[in-house]
Amino acid sequence: MRIIIAIDIIDGQCVRLNKGNFDTKKIYYNDPVSVAQMIEDNGLQYLHLVDLDGARESKVRNLKTLEAIANKTQLTIDYGGGLRSADDFRDVFNAGATQATAGSVAVKDPDMFMKILNEHGNEKIILGADFSDGKIAISGWLENSDRDIKAFIADYAARGVKYAICTDVSKDGMLEGPSTAIYTEILSEISINLIASGGISSMEDIETICQTGCEGVITGKAFYEGKIKLNELNKL
Repeated sequence: MRIIIAIDIIDGQCVRLNKGNFDTKKIYYNDPVSVAQMIEDNGLQYLHLVDLDGARESKVRNLKTLEAIANKTQLTIDYGGGLRSADDFRDVFNAGATQATAGSVAVKDPDMFMKILNEHGNEKIILGADFSDGKIAISGWLENSDRDIKAFIADYAARGVKYAICTDVSKDGMLEGPSTAIYTEILSEISINLIASGGISSMEDIETICQTGCEGVITGKAFYEGKIKLNELNKL
């Protein structure tokens, strides 16, 4: 299982939110590049870079940060937040991302999403399948849809999607444990490389996620709050 560290960016700073609420913003570091270098120095390989400015404004806002991290580290980066067009995805890949996450566009413009998937291939495009009360949440979780989480993933898996990031909005940033049951349920019904996110609070949570069969797990706040050490993650 891949261990993926999250860096969420607002105004060029490394932050975390509670349940996606921008009013709960807490700044942890002023320089995301230094955090990325810290991650790499501890032997970890994967970075989930979230453009929260972009998610809120529906426009990619942090390409320069992506470029800087890609130039100064060897991390494998997936980038999400604000990607709405084919040009957005090209820009992100040209800036150094290995994968990019499509959430809102997959809900609002399925034809565009499939165009992007076909252009770049299913190794590079991750389906953003974040949910609240069983329904897909979009636009930086500021907007809810009527799409059922399992039906949404199943539909796109049938159309060739290989990877999906699945975050329970109610768990994100709360350090209260992940939504293990829903991940197990999804994987029992759908063939997909599922990346679990939200609620991770300890090494035990990560080990539990591993037992569900998830392909990856994202941790952010637990690292920033010192509940999980990067050098401990490297041993998994």
